[in-house]
Amino acid sequence: MRKLSFLTAIALTGALALLSSTMAKTPALPLFARSLGASPQLIGWAVMASTVPGILISLPAGLLRDRLGARPLLVAALFVFATAPFLYLLVQTIGELAIVRFYHGFATAIFGTVVGAEIAARYPQNRGHALGVYSSVSTVGRSIAPFLGGVLISEANFPGVFLGCAVAGVLALSFGLRASAFHAPTTARERPASGTSPTLAVLRDRVVMVTSLVEALQYLVFGSVEAFLAVYAAHHHLPPWTIGLLLGIQLGIVVLFKPRLGALSDRFGRRPVILVGLLIGTLAVAALPFTARVWALLLINALFGFGFAATTAATGALVADRARSGGFGANMGVLRSIMDIGQATGPVMTGALIGAGGYRLAFLTLAALLVIGACAFALSGYGRAAAAKP
Repeated sequence: MRKLSFLTAIALTGALALLSSTMAKTPALPLFARSLGASPQLIGWAVMASTVPGILISLPAGLLRDRLGARPLLVAALFVFATAPFLYLLVQTIGELAIVRFYHGFATAIFGTVVGAEIAARYPQNRGHALGVYSSVSTVGRSIAPFLGGVLISEANFPGVFLGCAVAGVLALSFGLRASAFHAPTTARERPASGTSPTLAVLRDRVVMVTSLVEALQYLVFGSVEAFLAVYAAHHHLPPWTIGLLLGIQLGIVVLFKPRLGALSDRFGRRPVILVGLLIGTLAVAALPFTARVWALLLINALFGFGFAATTAATGALVADRARSGGFGANMGVLRSIMDIGQATGPVMTGALIGAGGYRLAFLTLAALLVIGACAFALSGYGRAAAAKP
């Protein structure tokens, strides 16, 4: 372990943590809630319960990281990752499930914010590449989770999948304790300059706020496509293996290209990478409801995955670029809080649009949201990553 770099160690920790948390959600959560007798409406609330902490705690977690350093917050988040799976074994009602999901949500909210800020602080020269590497490796854990979770449910029912989550959570805690012990460079331990409140400074930065809005819209669309593409494909009588391939190629493109696109943003600036990503994502989502051919859907999903990877590879790095001395946590906290709002509302909004006007209305609306994000970002006044900080 001592031979691993901080980036490698924290990326492996993130992969295990996301493997644990995603396996508790997909496909276990809706199936477990249904087994408790919950209605579809109550299942929706149980799913949303874990996103609320992200909205509430991401900014405070970032501010605490700037004040106290990363280690205590990482330990707290990893403790939740390691203990929450055991609580699922005690659940007997949908209300208890929602409470456990709410508790579990604090882990990802704190961990994602603090890790993003710490990587941004430690890798100032290749920030986009480093954030992309972390995101790609952690996405591998997220990608494996549904398949492993499905196998565990089939072979050992719900106790089996929750014990599997516990094993991954405990391993994440073990790796994370060692990763957080890596000595941080001086730049990562700087404190925010006195004077203006760090929160106010971030909220007054138009570029940070617009970039956070772009990230929120991108995750809103991503979460909606992830939730309803399978339903759309099933509606057109595509076999389950094809649906799995459609979702798999999207994540595979993200894992493969995100570090490379982050490195491109380090070299050529964040702006062109973000705008190209939004353009490709817009075209892909707009094309979805006009075909049900497998080869066309595969191409569209690959393009959407590429656009998503390009946008999100550069947005986090750009927000970190704008941080005042030592204020990476505050900036990343605002980014993740706004992102979680988009991620939480996307599937609910899209489901309502599908009910009101069908898939064409829903997917074209999602494409229009990406266009709005692109226009807002283009008018935000930001040039290259090397632009002067606020």
